[in-house]
Amino acid sequence: MNPRNRSIEKKTNTNPKLKTLTFKDRLSALQHVPEFFKLVWQTSRVMTLTSIGLRLIRSVIPLAILYAGKLIIDEVVVLNAGKGAFSSDHLWKWVAIEFGLVLLSDILSRGISLMDGLLGDLFSNHSSIRIMAHAATLDLDQFEDSVFYDKLERARQQTAGRTILLSQLMSQVQDIITMAFFATGLVVFNPWLIILLVVAVVPAFLGELHFNDRSYALTRGQTPERRELDYLRYIGASDETAKEVKIFNLSGFIIDRFRHLSRKFYTDNKRLAFRRSGWGTFFAMVGSTGYYGAYVFILIKTISGSLSIGELMFLAGSFRQMRSLLESILNRFTSISQSAVYLGDFFEFFTIQPKITEAKNALPIPKPILQGFTFENVGFRYINSPNWANRHLNFTLHPSEKLALVGENGAGKTTLVKLLARLYDPTEGRIMLDGHDLKEYNLESLRMEIGIIFQDYIRYQMSFAQNIAIGNIHQKDNRELIKSAAQKSLADVLAEKLPNQYDQPLGRRFNEGTELSGGEWQKIALARAYMKDAQLLILDEPTAALDARAEYTVFQRFAELTAGKSAVLISHRFSTVRMADRILVLEKGELVEIGSHEELLLKNGRYAELFHLQAMGYR
Repeated sequence: MNPRNRSIEKKTNTNPKLKTLTFKDRLSALQHVPEFFKLVWQTSRVMTLTSIGLRLIRSVIPLAILYAGKLIIDEVVVLNAGKGAFSSDHLWKWVAIEFGLVLLSDILSRGISLMDGLLGDLFSNHSSIRIMAHAATLDLDQFEDSVFYDKLERARQQTAGRTILLSQLMSQVQDIITMAFFATGLVVFNPWLIILLVVAVVPAFLGELHFNDRSYALTRGQTPERRELDYLRYIGASDETAKEVKIFNLSGFIIDRFRHLSRKFYTDNKRLAFRRSGWGTFFAMVGSTGYYGAYVFILIKTISGSLSIGELMFLAGSFRQMRSLLESILNRFTSISQSAVYLGDFFEFFTIQPKITEAKNALPIPKPILQGFTFENVGFRYINSPNWANRHLNFTLHPSEKLALVGENGAGKTTLVKLLARLYDPTEGRIMLDGHDLKEYNLESLRMEIGIIFQDYIRYQMSFAQNIAIGNIHQKDNRELIKSAAQKSLADVLAEKLPNQYDQPLGRRFNEGTELSGGEWQKIALARAYMKDAQLLILDEPTAALDARAEYTVFQRFAELTAGKSAVLISHRFSTVRMADRILVLEKGELVEIGSHEELLLKNGRYAELFHLQAMGYR
């Protein structure tokens, strides 16, 4: 299978062996947390420091409120008993203090939520930009590998979800500080209460740990199918696929496949959810039993006179809040470690490095090119493919030469031009440019000297001018250059007909957008090739939507406009191909013939056979 045409019906493992994470795995995953905080710090130092400061202040307030409540109750008991001439001034002072602490707690909580939300949004944007920037450095053939796409998809999923991790980590530190204050009071009163607290909470923690592990393993194992599910959701309701879905009656097929995958996910998740809910209920009962055991113990001490009513409320409240905090800390640990494992997926993406790299002292592209591009026994094979896309290529593309590539679909024509533009590096052999290996040249300057339009060019949902400027984005504000490129590709006539001319939004995705015909889009795509003053221009069947006469006119104009430049043309129409200086015939990725139209006809070989077959179709 050609990696450029991956099928949605990939063979997937419907019963993947799920790897359950161990406690050691979770601890190991926490090594990603410092790097995560580094990214957060880079996102906004001010917001990070503000959030930390607010949480530190907020961590001491629960104990202060509880202690103020203890003093209030003791004052009330004393006043109610009428012991001595006590004034109620102390009572109202502590009520005012408690009220102030509650207000401060609410203000701090809202401030923390505000900072977390804003910082989370910034971090999501920052990490998304980082993913796009790193993806731009990677090789084209990496994007044609399904394993790479799984890693990319998992990294993308972390850009939004990791904002929750940020809040969880900071909340964890805040709760640990708060619990330390509560624990001090309980230890002074009776250390056994701490042991009872641990016994009440730890089983539930272990249960959550186990089920979070299962959830992670399940989610990771479903990654390829989830990508397919998203793809099916897209092609099932998209303006780009609607016509074929209708004409081929594909709706039932797509829905059935979607229903099959979605039901599988639902069944797997439901099974796990039921088990998690059942065990969670049991462990909650264990925790409640432990809490009320401690509560009864404190009540007995109070009845015997060892504790005041205020101390009863303080200790009972401390135990209750410590239990809640410990549960939160332990459960949050499972969630944090879970997120840290997912965070590993995020950082794993950035460990992927391109194979196409630039030499240390890279050479600039010669201006002008004197000898041309020479293929020396060049072969290329796609990742995970046993077959060669190209092999044993030996020829030279001379300066100012117009070279046409001919061959049946899958003959390796597009792969050859991608090698020429160094979108791929040869698996074997080398490509020389003026006596130097193409790998020795500066990549950016190489690509600036090559104007290339592929048959599967993108129809950008942008303005008319922006769609043309794609060919040389550094000149996106050069309206004269854009208009000149449009004039050369005959797209200028189309621009004049549009309501907003060069500022007209194209496509139907956004408001006021105008959809164009295939031929009109192709003229815009062709204009991109004229945005650069490149020494080599490549047209890879970009005129397939045009009729034979229109394509001939376009290529004739192209030949005139590229006088003195090298060009590579790919077309299935021999009326166009014969305009080239030489024609290179490919079969199964290998060069079988090369020469002018007349020379190849005289050879009566593969080219002549294909030419006469097409000519018969026009008779």
